[in-house]
Amino acid sequence: MEKAKVYFTDMRCEVGESLLAKLDRLIVRAGIEGIDFKDKYTAIKLNFGEPGNLSFLRPNFIKTIADRVFALGGNPFLTDCNTLYVGRRKNALEHLLAAQENGFGMMTTGCHVIIADGLKGTDDIEVEVPGGVLCKTAKIGRAIMDADIIISATHFKGHEMTGFGGTIKNLGMGCGSKAGKMQMHYDTKPSINEGACKACGVCAAYCAQDAIAYDKDTGKAAIDEGLCVGCGRCIGVCYFNAIHNTDWCANERLNNKMAEYVQAVVHGRPNFHISIVNQVSPNCDCHAENDAAVVPDIGMFASFDPVALDKACIDAVNAAPPIMTSIQAEREHDHGCDHFKNIHPTTDWRTQIQHAEKIGLGTGDYELITI
Repeated sequence: MEKAKVYFTDMRCEVGESLLAKLDRLIVRAGIEGIDFKDKYTAIKLNFGEPGNLSFLRPNFIKTIADRVFALGGNPFLTDCNTLYVGRRKNALEHLLAAQENGFGMMTTGCHVIIADGLKGTDDIEVEVPGGVLCKTAKIGRAIMDADIIISATHFKGHEMTGFGGTIKNLGMGCGSKAGKMQMHYDTKPSINEGACKACGVCAAYCAQDAIAYDKDTGKAAIDEGLCVGCGRCIGVCYFNAIHNTDWCANERLNNKMAEYVQAVVHGRPNFHISIVNQVSPNCDCHAENDAAVVPDIGMFASFDPVALDKACIDAVNAAPPIMTSIQAEREHDHGCDHFKNIHPTTDWRTQIQHAEKIGLGTGDYELITI
């Protein structure tokens, strides 16, 4: 497979030029105008951000993308699917309010917001996964599959289970209905290290399935595997690193399944991908908080190849100097300049790229074109 083209522009702006103007120029140069948008329903897939988190993409970036789609004759809408974990995006009513609170609406973006898997996360469609190894079919939010064109707009960041969260995460996990998310997370049932558990109650408060209770004798947390759906939220919120995966291959399978879900989403229809690499937080935007950025702001990337785009972003982050007032300073740097491996040493982000290449989703071999 020949190298994919990834287009890049940094965050520098001369007086009189805005980042939004640079973003529009980037996506035009990357070829978005080559897509026939005329009268086409265009899903702009993003993460609206859990309220309390301030590192999600600003609505201004999304409006710039939507304005370009409108100018090309398309009918864009903003979309995401409901979450498995306790938070304010677990059903469409709360999800819409969360999106509005974070600035996403008609007044700010010119677009309607549609929660793709419906009120309770059950409005999905089962889609074939071409080349699927672990998932022969995927359960995708219906509104996403009803769209004619898919555009992903991603805030690039770290992730406690997948190493990093980029385009593959945004389109794979993000487009799965609740049943789809359970399918991807199924192999990742966590376990409690009683010696490290402080019985603080945080993990139980964040469990949407009521799968965590406290042993009446020891006072320590315990997970009921029959109720647990493996969403991994408890791992991310534990202050004491007392929760871990019992299956050390689980994160690899999760990454592989996400890549296969992306294949189901984009196969057979036009798709285009944008990634903003700023405020690179160590954890997902699904958290109701964001930690300090781990590297300085880098820039904006765009490509028709979601795999090349993610690889270009991870390479740019790993080439950047760490911010030593961030979590980077607290973690042993056993993995050299691999920032996300240092932050989340039990993850292996490379499996996302490797499996995506294996199933023909794209290539990690890219040509970076700076504008």
